[in-house]
Amino acid sequence: MNAYSGRLVDRVAIVTGASRGIGLAIARRLVAEGARVGLTARHPEALAEAVAALGGPAYALAVPGRSDDPAHRAATVRQVGAAFGPVDVLVNNTGINPVHGPLVTLDLAAARKILDVNVVATLGWVQEVCAAGMTERGGDIVNVSSIAGLGPSPGLGCYGVSKAALNHLTASLAVELGPTIRVNAVAPGVVKTRFAAALYEGREAELATRYPLGRLGLPSDVAGVVAFLASADANWITGQTIVCDGGVSLTGRAG
Repeated sequence: MNAYSGRLVDRVAIVTGASRGIGLAIARRLVAEGARVGLTARHPEALAEAVAALGGPAYALAVPGRSDDPAHRAATVRQVGAAFGPVDVLVNNTGINPVHGPLVTLDLAAARKILDVNVVATLGWVQEVCAAGMTERGGDIVNVSSIAGLGPSPGLGCYGVSKAALNHLTASLAVELGPTIRVNAVAPGVVKTRFAAALYEGREAELATRYPLGRLGLPSDVAGVVAFLASADANWITGQTIVCDGGVSLTGRAG
């Protein structure tokens, strides 16, 4: 029996960066609550495995491609619409951080890539679902940000800049797209995924002591918040960045 409420029954979602980690956990939670989900990521094999893990093509559709490719975004919205119906929920989870180090020596090509994928592509996805009718029908958009966007994060400077921009984009879109579309974000702390492995591998126990809740995050922790924000339970919430970090941002010792 489904352990969740079924509050997303008959809704259609797109989750970007959904082949593993936080994105796959979000897709799993949305399906568990009744949604049908289109998954995007770069690698077809990993996406196929994700679809199988979610119960197969009756529940999920894989559309491989890069989030910063406009043709991929258009194809995804079109294919998900044909398979399941118009998109009601967009979860912008794709994010990259290919560099580590000070901003003053950062390769500017890398900086442009980070901003293009983490910010510009997010806006592109929003434009795509709005052009496909979400503005008229209504819907919910959730952007996956980071506590790195809430204040300086040494070594993660450009990534943090991109997430700060994403938080501001979230608020700006909420004002522009209301009342028919709600736009919110979730800002996790360190979550145990392959993407964040360099931040905690070999020192997880020590790092966990900095968290008032005594542990690092799990992908399911973020997925629960996203599912809430995409549901009618959050109907009077828009333009907010919900911090989901085990309390670490309260201590000033997140890194």
